[in-house]
Amino acid sequence: MKREYDFSKGERGKFYRPASRLNLPIYLEPDVAKFVQTYAKKKKVDTQKIVNQWLRNSIETVRSIL
Repeated sequence: MKREYDFSKGERGKFYRPASRLNLPIYLEPDVAKFVQTYAKKKKVDTQKIVNQWLRNSIETVRSIL
């Protein structure tokens, strides 16, 4: 690394996109991933749909408690 960097020709906010959406990567533990993939394959549904539905169900359960 350099001791100092020259940002005098830099442009603030050049890559800022206020309307952009950030998709967060979520990493499952190997045993959980294997279970979900096996379940999704049996149901002939995409793994992502299964995980999203389970998360929605959990959210609704928590909301009903609060």
